[in-house]
Amino acid sequence: MNKRKFITLLGGAATWPLAARAQQPAMPVVGFLRSTTSAPQFAQLVAEFGKGLGEEGFTEGRNVIIERRWADNQLDRLPGLAADLVARKAAVIVASTPALSAARAAAPDIPIVFVVGNDPVATGLVTSLNRPQGNLTGVTFFGDSLLGAKRLELLHELVPKAAVVAVLLDPTPAFEVGLPDMETAARSLGLRLVLVKAASEHDLDAAFARMAAAGADAILFGGGPVLQSRLRDVVALPRHAIPTIYELRDYVEAGGLISYAASQPGAYRQAGVYAGKILKGVKPSELPVLQPTTFELAINLRTAKALGLEVPPTLLARADEVIE
Repeated sequence: MNKRKFITLLGGAATWPLAARAQQPAMPVVGFLRSTTSAPQFAQLVAEFGKGLGEEGFTEGRNVIIERRWADNQLDRLPGLAADLVARKAAVIVASTPALSAARAAAPDIPIVFVVGNDPVATGLVTSLNRPQGNLTGVTFFGDSLLGAKRLELLHELVPKAAVVAVLLDPTPAFEVGLPDMETAARSLGLRLVLVKAASEHDLDAAFARMAAAGADAILFGGGPVLQSRLRDVVALPRHAIPTIYELRDYVEAGGLISYAASQPGAYRQAGVYAGKILKGVKPSELPVLQPTTFELAINLRTAKALGLEVPPTLLARADEVIE
């Protein structure tokens, strides 16, 4: 082989990897949209979502790109963040309330996996849980809203002398679904319920004033998306020193007394599995909406001590997490 042919051959070989890379398909993009800030308490949710994707064979950076968008509790930013995910050509978007509304408006044709607390059928997200139809499916904590009666029983077990329990709720009707069961449980336990609503952290001082005026001995915190995003501020409010049971374990980790709820990390892991299946070509309408089957009881002993409460050993034995 002469020198000229050798150089020509070598030069052509040097371009092969570039050509091969140019022919490789771009990695699919998964959008992850939340109204909250990327605070440490949400890191586990993101990690579990990644594990769910991994179960379907997708690893971030290797064969999938995850574009995370956080609104930092500024809801007016959500439409722009959702539009950015569309511009990034997201193949599927994962969103929770209230980010879900922005995702639906910006991406009417892109598959969406939701994680919501309300009834997705009653709110028109899907036509049925088993056959969602359309481009949406996901996980619903709707059954979690029916856990109010169980939370009331746990609160009564922890604070047996409490006679008046305030129920603090988001004003959205979806958060009132469990009230009838709570009222039935309250009557059987000899308790009086006082319903107080708060749409944001700005309403909390007035809400606590109403609860104090009603003589509340304990609080059942129903929460809502906005209040959840400010959970550390919410937990700090019991300077009023009222024993409170929450609907998320995150509150207990932040210093709250007790919580009983479905596992959020488990829900986001399943959302990751669904996102992976959609990336493989499965239609959202072929994936039934799921409800969590794992529930967690968490107790903060430091907070109990500060409130002068002695946690019954039987309650401790049932706890999934105890913070000492």
